[in-house]
Amino acid sequence: MKQTINLAEKIKAKQSVVAVIGLGYVGLPLAVTVAKKGFKVIGIDVNTKNIESVNAGKNYIGDVDDADLESCVKNGYLHASNDYSNIKNADVVVIAVPSPLDKYHQPDMKYIISAITSIVENLTEDTLVVLESTTYPGTTHEIIVPPIVKKGFVVGETVYVAFSPERVDPGNKDFKTNNTPKVIGGETANCNIVAKAFYENVLDSNVHLVSSPAVAEMEKIFENTFRNINIALSNEMTILCERMGINFWEVIDAAKTKPYGFMAFYPGPGVGGHCIPIDPFYLTWKAREYSYHTRMIELAGEINMEMPNFVLNKAIRLLNQSGKALSEAKVLLLGAAYKKDIEDVRESPIQNLMVLLEEWNANFDYYDPWIPSFKNPLNQKSYTSTKQANPQDYDIVIIMTDHSDFNYEEIVGKAKIVLDTRNAAKNVKSDKIVLL
Repeated sequence: MKQTINLAEKIKAKQSVVAVIGLGYVGLPLAVTVAKKGFKVIGIDVNTKNIESVNAGKNYIGDVDDADLESCVKNGYLHASNDYSNIKNADVVVIAVPSPLDKYHQPDMKYIISAITSIVENLTEDTLVVLESTTYPGTTHEIIVPPIVKKGFVVGETVYVAFSPERVDPGNKDFKTNNTPKVIGGETANCNIVAKAFYENVLDSNVHLVSSPAVAEMEKIFENTFRNINIALSNEMTILCERMGINFWEVIDAAKTKPYGFMAFYPGPGVGGHCIPIDPFYLTWKAREYSYHTRMIELAGEINMEMPNFVLNKAIRLLNQSGKALSEAKVLLLGAAYKKDIEDVRESPIQNLMVLLEEWNANFDYYDPWIPSFKNPLNQKSYTSTKQANPQDYDIVIIMTDHSDFNYEEIVGKAKIVLDTRNAAKNVKSDKIVLL
């Protein structure tokens, strides 16, 4: 208990050094947030380009303020390295590495395992280790704790371990890392005391303690499974409403007038991003260990993954109605990001649609000022945005992302057909627009 109080007090006095493992969409915003609070931060990453950018004060993450990063580096509060021996000088270590799925939709733990292996080699007593990477319930207890114990540390007495799920919403203007409420699940009561002291002193938000890392891990998955299932419901409803000749977007607007018992979720060309398409599969995988089949979650995943096919088939029908075969048409995909006003293409529905269009020998371009180029992990091909999108040069324009800086009135005015998968052109009246 003496050490617990010492470490907590050291954190409160801002005398502790913080190491953030992984300087991506989660790690870099956290590192800058902590450094702005007056803590010395060491960012550790395997990507040489990221390390060089950070140390030069050059930002590469949309949710990080350029001036904040530059100031933290210039004033000596943030430094990046690929050397895990820096952990020996750290009092707090936060793991924010990728936790993707493999090709079988099973959790790929190699980045987390690699991180904790390197951490333990350099770990010293009286250190807090927090996992923030989204993962399945049980990860902290099963993967993080054992190597720490094997090294001779006593969790809750000499080293403190917790899980605190990242809550990052790229492009959100109101909620950033510093002001989003934080959930913490410590391996022991002492672990919760130290983890709470850390987050309360680096964030401007409430901290909510739960009884174990597994509760916090499940909480994170529940958040995004909730969204995934409700988006799937909206996608299924839009398919049904199309057959019934009903505008589902109008249905949603009407339902939103109810002040209780309803939360609006919207259909789209698929589900993208770093959480919603991935997190539910952690749970379906883990559930098999308990002989349970998560039917609703898996069905929602199937519905959402079929939406690019639905978009393709709708485009084919629209082109056929105008006397064009898809293989003879020119298609413009407007927007590549998985949601508006961000530069993030991870798991974006455009990836699947591009593969499908190529299977049909379609001639297509994409235009997105936020994403000048990207490599599609589904076929390992690289794509480059057309420099100037001229809708009149295409037989159909498919709006994939509802970026705010698109001039929808001009786009619709020049286009022959617009398939709007986001209801982005809702303020434009035209018979050329066909909603998802």
